[in-house]
Parts: sequence; structure tokens; C-alpha cells
Amino acid sequence: MSLKEKLDVEKLPRHIAIIMDGNGRWAKEKGQERLFGHYSGVESVRNIVEGCAELGIGYLTLYAFSTENWDRPQDEVTGLMELLVQTIKQEVSTLNKNNIKLHVIGNIKMLPAAARNELEEACDATKNNTGLNLIMALSYSSRWEIIEAVKNIAVEVKNNMLEPGDINHDVFNQHLCTADFPDPELMIRTSGEFRISNFLLYQLAYSELYFTDTLWPDFRKENLYEAIFSFQNRERRFGKTSEQL
Repeated sequence: MSLKEKLDVEKLPRHIAIIMDGNGRWAKEKGQERLFGHYSGVESVRNIVEGCAELGIGYLTLYAFSTENWDRPQDEVTGLMELLVQTIKQEVSTLNKNNIKLHVIGNIKMLPAAARNELEEACDATKNNTGLNLIMALSYSSRWEIIEAVKNIAVEVKNNMLEPGDINHDVFNQHLCTADFPDPELMIRTSGEFRISNFLLYQLAYSELYFTDTLWPDFRKENLYEAIFSFQNRERRFGKTSEQL
């Protein structure tokens, strides 16, 4: 029996979030420039998106570019933005073919105009699809997101649109970039690093974390199945005891 066949289709995570790490190291091991790793990582994105769609996963969030990534060497950042535009242009028809709806979260204003335009067009072109929701975290920082939420809530309180006593989890959640999505149940990070790296800090409160040494360009469906299989064999207590479940 294959690992995919061992998965319990009744217990699949509704939302999977992935920190796609290791492109640069993968390229370096092969004697190539870092950008070669990023270009190779696109194939992993295609493979994992396809795998999630085949399983019937509802939401997949990919950490594609953090606000901290803007501090990388300029040639790498420029190359990444060009890769982003090129990939989006190529993939829209495939997204529609597979009934996948594209979303983008993050400080999009920091992106070059060409990248913003391609993203807006792609989101609009796929907005009526009803299958997998593919969420790209671009120029994203969880601390930025939380601070922006606090600022917006403060404005509403100042304008008497909201009472301080009414601020709760639901109110706060509605001011996050992910207001329209359920919290991730499973977070995967590749490349052997054991950090969350400013990714969905509020939303990952009760997520199961899965770390693998596999570098992102080598990550494929079988690796995804391993992560989900691990998830399905954990006891999720949400603060309760085993006996209460």
C-alpha cells in the first residue's frame, strides 16, 4: 500500500501552510547561483499544489517572499520578482484548468508594479474557481500584519465604530490578511530549520508543526503525504486532556 493510500481522507487537514525553505542551499550544493534554486523550486510548487488539489485540501498557503527578504542582495530580489511575474503568467491557465482560486496576502504595495498587476489579473481570472484556495504570502510579515490589525482596530475604536470591550478573537481575526480563511491545521517547513520565521504567528496557535530536512526543490507529493500522515497520527488536544477528547 502506498503512503497516499494510507491517508485517512476523513481526517485531512483543511488548511496546510508551508515555509518553502532551502532553494539557495540546494543551488549552492550543485555549484549554481541562488536564483537557480528559486527557479527549480517552482516545479516543487506545481507538484505540491497539484498534490493538494488531488487530495481535496481546501486551503494551501505558501510563504513565497517575506518582508525580510527585501534585504537580500539586489540581484537576487530582482530575479525573484522577475520569476514571480513570469510564473504567474504561465500558470493562470493551469490554475483555471484545475479549478484553483488564487489569493495573495502581504504588504503588496512593496512589490514592483509589474508583479502587482500580474497578481491582480491572476486573482481576478481565477476568482470564480471553487476548488483549492491557493494563498501566496508575498512581501508578508506576521508582525506587520498584527500591527496593521491593531492600527485598524484602534481607528474603529477612535471613531466609535467599536467598543474596546467588544474586541475578541473573532474581531481581531477579521482584521488579519487571512480573515477569509480557516487557521492552518498543519504547518510544514523544509530544509531542516526549526523556526516559524515571522509566518502566520497568530494563526498557527494550534497548528501541528512538521519539519523536514528535505530542501524545497526536492520536496514532492510523497513528502507531502509523509507530513499529512504524521499529522493524522498525532493527538490534537487544544488544551484538553486525552480523556476529554
